[in-house]
Amino acid sequence: MFKAIIFDLGKVIVPFDIRRGYAALQPYCGYPAEELPKRIAATGLVPRFETGQVSPEDFVRQFSDTLGLRIGYEKFCELWSSIFLPGPLVSEAMLEGLRRRYRLLLLSNTNAIHFAMIRENYPIVRQFDEFILSHEVGAAKPDPRIYQVAVERAGCRPEECFFTDDIEPFVEAARRVGIDAVQFQNAEQIERELETRGIGWR
Repeated sequence: MFKAIIFDLGKVIVPFDIRRGYAALQPYCGYPAEELPKRIAATGLVPRFETGQVSPEDFVRQFSDTLGLRIGYEKFCELWSSIFLPGPLVSEAMLEGLRRRYRLLLLSNTNAIHFAMIRENYPIVRQFDEFILSHEVGAAKPDPRIYQVAVERAGCRPEECFFTDDIEPFVEAARRVGIDAVQFQNAEQIERELETRGIGWR
């Protein structure tokens, strides 16, 4: 019997396109947008930020130094958060129904800047009982530690949890700790997956 339902955030609850962020930053730096991912990846800055090893202020300073950006903190946050697209990918009514019957948790590799923006602009996340966020936990998927925290917060055994994520290696990592997990494709598919497991929300 399932007691907890766990959702990933990006491209499961909220749509995003990382290229939008680089395009938004391009006018403020000396590099074309297509070069920015490689330059930032070489620093290892984003993974460190998403596991809480770097404060938001230090992240913005180091990111800006890497790209030669000359913009303030608030402007940076605005541009860096432009990756998110309007409207959720799943029905809020479904989440509301699930929450009435199960513990409903959000498990995400994210950072303090992006999640602050999500909470402010996507009211659907208010349906969740718990947020398990990589920058708060100090570990990111597919690290087993973040799944173990999710199970602890769920208050049940791993096999009593259902999880969905759009990234297959993150789904596999959840399965390795005993969670029933499937790769997210779209709202209709995940509703079918829930129904086949007897997980109701209507």
